[in-house]
Amino acid sequence: MKIGLALGSGSSRGWSHIGVINALAEQGIDADIICGTSIGSLVGASYAANNLDKLEKWVCSLTRFEIARFFEINTSLNGFVNTERLHDFLNKYVASDNAVIDSLDKQYASVATDLETGREVWLTEGSVLEAVWSSISLPGLFPAIKNNNQWLVDGGLVNPVPVSVCRALGADIVIAVNLNGDIVGKHFQKPKTATKKDNGVVGRMTDFVTEYTSSVFSTIKSEDQPPSLFEAIAGSFNITQDRITRSRMAGDPPDIILSPKLAHIGLLEFHRAVEVIDEGRKCVQRILPEIQYMLDLLNIHK
Repeated sequence: MKIGLALGSGSSRGWSHIGVINALAEQGIDADIICGTSIGSLVGASYAANNLDKLEKWVCSLTRFEIARFFEINTSLNGFVNTERLHDFLNKYVASDNAVIDSLDKQYASVATDLETGREVWLTEGSVLEAVWSSISLPGLFPAIKNNNQWLVDGGLVNPVPVSVCRALGADIVIAVNLNGDIVGKHFQKPKTATKKDNGVVGRMTDFVTEYTSSVFSTIKSEDQPPSLFEAIAGSFNITQDRITRSRMAGDPPDIILSPKLAHIGLLEFHRAVEVIDEGRKCVQRILPEIQYMLDLLNIHK
């Protein structure tokens, strides 16, 4: 009996996957098949490569300043992410450049989107880092990645929670983590109290991150004022993720679905890892009876 773990997209909300994996391990559940989309592919690859503890320790140490350093304010039309710094991070906490999917201790796949055709692409062999990078390439932040003569972008555009991939790879029971269950409309929260503005380089980079994570840091001052550019982007992305997730899981529902309560976390608030990971753990605890029922079924069929 093989257990599949489908780790969904959701940008900074994806650190909750770490809490989910750890909480499931405490219940004796160790997945055989790991399939991830976007941030889910990153955490899933780290887990499959036995680097999850290192990843957790690092993300829990992140500050807003450290996050800002991953972004470049420039005139490039390819994206805002500092790819060299991201590459260094992936090497240290996910997998090395020479790591291949076939060498991982667990069966692994990531999901990306073919930018030309719109088709879903499953990456089940070859470089681990290329599979992860292809899956996390959120348009507007990351440049598209060329893989096997295809320009690939974020898999969340086509399959935000890859239950179908787990099934296709042989999973008998699929546990899915949906990070998009309650996010629609949450980008119009009331603004937080203003703080003293820093006009230096760090301040400007932090302002960029803050503006892009407008699902939390709203700048709307009245009901009649239209949303800002970044509020519209965040809201549109949230709506797309929610609708596609609903459609895909209606056609191929998982056996267990975990839905962390993370609507208050902005798209790029990666520095809030401690509370996000904690919520991942709590969402497992909330449905322990259902999980225990699944374990009992597994024991019966051994």
